[in-house]
Amino acid sequence: MRQAFAVARFFLLLGAGLVFRYGELPRADAAPPTLLPPPRHMENLGRGVVALSQGEGKVWIGWRLLGTDPEELAFNLYRTTGSAPPVKVNKEPLTKATHFVERGVDVTLSNAYFVRPVLKGKELPASAPFKFPAHPPIRDYLALPLQTLPGHTPNDLSVGDLDGDGEYEIIVKQEMRPRDNSQKGTTGETKLEAYKLDGSFLWRINLGKNIREGAHYTPFLVYDLDGDGKAEIVCRTADGTVDGKGKVLGDPRADHRNRDGYVLEGPEFLTVFDGVTGKELASTEYLPPRGRVASWGDNYGNRVDRFLACIAYLDGVRPSVVMCRGYYTRTVLVAWNWRDGKLTRVWTFDSDDGTPGNRAYRGQGDHSVTVGDVDGDGKDDIVYGACCIGSNGKGLYSTGLGHGDALHLSDIDPERPGLEVFNIHEHPRHPNGVSFRDARTGKLLWGKESADVGRGVALDIDPRYKGYEMWASGPGLEGVWDVKGNKISNRKPRSCNFGVWWDGDLLREILDRTTISKWDWENSTEKVLLSARGCTSNNSTKSTPGLCADILGDWREEVIWRSSDNKELRIYTTTLPTDHRLYTLMHDPQYRLSVAWQNVGYNQPTQPGFYLGHGMKPPPRPHITTARPGKP
Repeated sequence: MRQAFAVARFFLLLGAGLVFRYGELPRADAAPPTLLPPPRHMENLGRGVVALSQGEGKVWIGWRLLGTDPEELAFNLYRTTGSAPPVKVNKEPLTKATHFVERGVDVTLSNAYFVRPVLKGKELPASAPFKFPAHPPIRDYLALPLQTLPGHTPNDLSVGDLDGDGEYEIIVKQEMRPRDNSQKGTTGETKLEAYKLDGSFLWRINLGKNIREGAHYTPFLVYDLDGDGKAEIVCRTADGTVDGKGKVLGDPRADHRNRDGYVLEGPEFLTVFDGVTGKELASTEYLPPRGRVASWGDNYGNRVDRFLACIAYLDGVRPSVVMCRGYYTRTVLVAWNWRDGKLTRVWTFDSDDGTPGNRAYRGQGDHSVTVGDVDGDGKDDIVYGACCIGSNGKGLYSTGLGHGDALHLSDIDPERPGLEVFNIHEHPRHPNGVSFRDARTGKLLWGKESADVGRGVALDIDPRYKGYEMWASGPGLEGVWDVKGNKISNRKPRSCNFGVWWDGDLLREILDRTTISKWDWENSTEKVLLSARGCTSNNSTKSTPGLCADILGDWREEVIWRSSDNKELRIYTTTLPTDHRLYTLMHDPQYRLSVAWQNVGYNQPTQPGFYLGHGMKPPPRPHITTARPGKP
């Protein structure tokens, strides 16, 4: 009887969502089972249907599989033409990759496509339709018209569901005369603009003359921070910032620029803006304040204004904002929550506040930041270049390897437990210009010597070797390395800039300037898959796209470039077939956060929290919920 009771209790608890520490049937006198941690609150996305005409009556259609979908979910695809009733395109429910090519379509009429999920033979509600007009252009991108002001250039982008309809809007940073922190001179006034994917203009925020213009001054975050289903925008503001409704923050007459164009006095704010209207919702003092400019490493304003920012699930359930200042010397991170219409400070990490051990974190930051659960406790940690700050705001480790320009966090070596970090270092005083380390402990797994490394990337480009391949640019750095640090090719791709999942296999393609290329591992050469004519990359020698992320269609990524005349964004989406069916990468928590910080500092490619590459296992089911907090 006692054993039967234990068995019955096991299945009751299993059905209630409880798990046992070792996954085995407990004894009747065992300790109570452990509850799974609460799921993360993430976006309630729609199906992201997209369709492109390929000529001769052929139309390519793609859509999302969600991270919350049952594995057995199938789809029916429907087309409406003109005012005619919908026609089901497929004969049998579609159970494989979430794309389809329909032939014989009359494109002289307007068409629209939508999908209906099918579960256990029953159709579920239809997705939002994707519409295109009669005689659609034959091209592999969507054109989004911009309202670029004279003298401005579209630069970095981000995405978020601003209005709660389940589909992404695009936020554009428009620049005038950006400068690096090391360069004196007056800059322009940065604008943030929001657009729907059909080109509808939503609002414009002017950061004003007292926010200096450039990659290191103007990181902006787009995320649903309070769980109401609509994303907010968060960034640093100052006197003269104008919100999307025309309200001026602070003193509209103030001009804090000095004769060299630097802004080294005057108030700084942290502001949350409404995603639908661009209206200021709340502002508070930006922390940490400048204080004494020279205490950050120079007296003219270079190092004091090195800003980074990210979103992190510090409690494992709901997102927080982490705003950062400094990385060459003093390093400060401040975490905030936006809940119930209030900004609340969660913690501050300061390398120079006298806390024992914190001094080791000085000078370890990069020109970018990345986020992930490095210690497996379900909460996010901030990988701040060569060091790591835990979810509780305390230092996890500092490697002492120093500042660098590129940073990659993922399950780079799937044969090792946990995550790894590939990092490069500028003018190192040690023999590890390139480093590969354990993300949890900071233990150096291998390194490569170089006097100064400017670029480095970690992508799976060679199926002969398990895990990602890595390469970098710097004196003495030749060839490509595997996850053990072995040189597997004497030649390397011409760029080590960005990566994109584009074609049909699980390898990653190389993205540089306005070109997507495939690495031919047998001949150590590159094959061009896409050349985006009429487009221009951003950020000078960094040559980055506006954004590279999985925002439409199936799990593969879109690349967004600005047109060369700055009049539109071009959203390129792959129309190549694939046999792989994966849920949208935007429902992998680490990947989604990497999209949120992509515009920060020197833009870096996205990375998921699991190994996505040749020979991968099925990706783990994300432990997420898309319901609003407090609602079913």
